[in-house]
Amino acid sequence: MHFLIVTGMSGAGKTVAIRYLEDLGALCVDNLPPVMLVPFMEACRNVKNPVVAVAADIRSGEFFDARAVTKMIDEARMVGFTIDTLFIEADDQTLVNRYKETRREHPLSADGLTLEQAIREERERLMPLRETATHLVDTTSLKPRALQKILRAVVLSADEQPSLNVEVLSFGFKRGIPREADVMFDVRFLPNPFYIPELSQHTGQDADVRDFVMEHPVTRTFMAKAMDMLGFLLPNYITEGKHRLVIAIGCTGGCHRSVAIAEAISHRLGEMGYKAGVTHRDMAMEQAHVKARSEYQKGEP
Repeated sequence: MHFLIVTGMSGAGKTVAIRYLEDLGALCVDNLPPVMLVPFMEACRNVKNPVVAVAADIRSGEFFDARAVTKMIDEARMVGFTIDTLFIEADDQTLVNRYKETRREHPLSADGLTLEQAIREERERLMPLRETATHLVDTTSLKPRALQKILRAVVLSADEQPSLNVEVLSFGFKRGIPREADVMFDVRFLPNPFYIPELSQHTGQDADVRDFVMEHPVTRTFMAKAMDMLGFLLPNYITEGKHRLVIAIGCTGGCHRSVAIAEAISHRLGEMGYKAGVTHRDMAMEQAHVKARSEYQKGEP
């Protein structure tokens, strides 16, 4: 397990960093009092996250002393913990501008200091941590995307790729397009099992409907082209820093064709090494609707 202590100047981007580290799969704790650092590390020995990020900074008030934190980190390393320190900073004028834009109070403003004085005082107090930092990041002229790439390089080894969690979502157009979709395929051009009496009340998860949908040449052609496109898109989404992708598959009701295709795409993505899950938004509702209509037509109560 790898621990990353995130510290630095208030307003320099520590909150953004913590949020992005969460996207990378790290277990993150913000504003942990330094006295809790070693006990927290002990408690994390059995967690599954490969990286644990802890933000510790001047917000802890009288609980925070940079020299003491540096000593704690050294002692934790001596007993076997793997720890890096990430120090995030920006120049004084940039920090002043950011505070004025957000209209937030600096943590040291309660001491009766002006904003400029508070920034200088904080920088002086944090100097022991800056001098011993494993990684130093200046966000003065850094865009959020550039900060993300730096953090990814800090957390991930050179031969490791960031994970992309893929959700394949089936839906019915009759109930609206899912707003969370990143990529969407409309499969209403495929032959519809709904019009075959023995299939209409089944779903795309049932073998008879699945076989009906997947056996058609047009379906096989579509799957080949769709997987070729996804094989191109997903690595590029990863390169751009995306960590969750929703692939929506839509048919009329969201019960037959879209379900079968979503299951097939999710399975193939898994074979390609991606973390792929599948969700059927409208399947149960549409199946109940079809059953109720069938019973009504038969005159059953």
